[in-house]
Amino acid sequence: MEKAESVEQAEPVDSAEKFRPPTHAGNSRGRRSRQEILDAAARVMSVRGYAGTSMSALAKETGLPKSAFYHHFESKAGLLSAVMAQGAHDFFEAMDRAHANPPEGGTPRERLRWYLGRTGAVLEHGEEFLRLLFVLVMSREAAEAPEAMRTVIEVRDEGRVHMWRMVHSSFLGAGEEDARRVADSLAAFGMAGFDGAFVAVQSEGGRAIADWMDQLADAMAGLGEAMLADG
Repeated sequence: MEKAESVEQAEPVDSAEKFRPPTHAGNSRGRRSRQEILDAAARVMSVRGYAGTSMSALAKETGLPKSAFYHHFESKAGLLSAVMAQGAHDFFEAMDRAHANPPEGGTPRERLRWYLGRTGAVLEHGEEFLRLLFVLVMSREAAEAPEAMRTVIEVRDEGRVHMWRMVHSSFLGAGEEDARRVADSLAAFGMAGFDGAFVAVQSEGGRAIADWMDQLADAMAGLGEAMLADG
């Protein structure tokens, strides 16, 4: 997303479809071994990072020979690209499902708590993908995998679109123009809060993600309401 205007003009779409990996032919055994490799790579890379994960380590993790990896993926970079594509699809499929049928009425604070509470639940079940995403965002270790890095950028852009729509929907009671103005102003802040909450849960523990999401919702609602009060 280059500008806030590009978000406010965007029509709702099925986010998961934008990241749907291509269907791979082959027998059920081949598809199963490919999925085992993807699952193991996501699990190991989310802990060790891309550079710290060798094909030998993945072979040991899965019990499959390295030849099986190169049968399905031409390189480690190709494997990372497939891991990110699948992770993005699964994450946004869960987000689209969680945000379906939002409640009618309610204050902006109540509506934001509904949206962000469900976002936090998705976060809890997508930890491996998000950990790997953050590693790739904050490092240059996957420069050899440009397709995976494009997915990283697209995921961040789509995340901002989701945040914009959550804020916009929460403030629609104030009217379309004001809802857009608040969403334009707070979408980036909301993303920063989401990032910080995820890092806090990963590094500190002891505090549930739902608590962080409630606090973020309250902060965003207060900022939006103050903005509207100022005119």
